Amino acid sequence: MTRTIIDTGPLVAYFNAADRWHRWTIEQMATFTAPLLTCEPVITEACFLIHRAGGRPAELVRKLEQGVLEIAIDLEEEAAAIATLLSRYEETPMSVADACLVRLSERHADCRIFTLDSDFQHYRRNARQVIPLLFPSQR
Repeated sequence: MTRTIIDTGPLVAYFNAADRWHRWTIEQMATFTAPLLTCEPVITEACFLIHRAGGRPAELVRKLEQGVLEIAIDLEEEAAAIATLLSRYEETPMSVADACLVRLSERHADCRIFTLDSDFQHYRRNARQVIPLLFPSQR
């Protein structure tokens, strides 16, 4: 079974009906099997952006409680690998959230990252492997 790792953009789009990618995100989410894997930095970013857009961050946090989302990485345990990724992509620049998701993709070989961030087209897992993405074809 292909696991889905979710980034900040789709979470924000899901909770914001005015977002350009809201409909596309809703359609994609309807096809997934829970839980979607993510990390705490993604939840933090998404809550901030949802609040800034006038939404309710608590609705996103409830998705963790409901088992729709799962925090699937421990930043402290993965600090060395994440620091290596941040150094490798410091010219991009890579956020901690992005580094955590790339690291998750390294730990889950049969996965894809659900994102709206084109930087993931440049990131590589295990230094050289293309990361399977679920990304809108029309940017």
